Amino acid sequence: MKGIRETNMFEKVNPSHPDKVADRIAGAIVDLAYRKQDRPKIAVEVLIGHGKCHIISETSVRFGKEEIESIVLRICGETVVDYSENEQDAHLAENQKGHTRCGDNGIFKGAPVTDEQKKLSGIARKLYEKYPYDGKYILDGKKLVICQSNAKTEELREAYPDAVINPLGEWTGGMNVDCGATNRKLGSDMADGVTGGGLHGKDLSKADVSVNIYAHLQAQKQGIPVCYSCAIGDETVNGIPYEEMIGVAEEYIRSVGGFERFAEWGLV
Repeated sequence: MKGIRETNMFEKVNPSHPDKVADRIAGAIVDLAYRKQDRPKIAVEVLIGHGKCHIISETSVRFGKEEIESIVLRICGETVVDYSENEQDAHLAENQKGHTRCGDNGIFKGAPVTDEQKKLSGIARKLYEKYPYDGKYILDGKKLVICQSNAKTEELREAYPDAVINPLGEWTGGMNVDCGATNRKLGSDMADGVTGGGLHGKDLSKADVSVNIYAHLQAQKQGIPVCYSCAIGDETVNGIPYEEMIGVAEEYIRSVGGFERFAEWGLV
């Protein structure tokens, strides 16, 4: 029986893909939480499409609806916002009170970014500079697939003569064509990394953010895959103080310009 062939194929989407728009909105809300409170506790889920944006937050920070609406308006234009704000669960809040502890169970694998993945990520960024609209791209060995909205096929083919260009023809894309949800494009964000959770819309106390970032950076440093696991309430992860992991992740988020900017392209 034939198996699935081994390959280094990789898919990348740009910041105007509806799923990434959802990640960016969630990231912007987390940025706002950090401006309002030192070490906030927050988790945000976003579903957006066809002129509507549904947001649910579990947060220690209070937001005005106008603040949330202004974020959505800035990122994706005129949109009807349905926002629900909720307190963090009391058990979780008590678990972390006065300590630096993992906010959830989790498994995390960081993997070195391959030359092929770097290449496609570079192509995606270059295209986005010229065409800041919904786009998705695949590199499978020598086969490059470019699906770029609001772009002329002839222009794309001139720049990438050997690529498969917009197989269904030219298209407009965006949130009137597709819906977006937080953390639905982790393959694009993490390449060969693996996580049981999501990168976006959460504060740094969440292992889904801090340990994933830490694992990714360690994999680049060591040149090999690295794996970690944690249980909710852990103060160390594989012998490493969780406070240390948070510090590394915090510096990384600061270096890329915040949670919203992090959400644009993820880790790759």
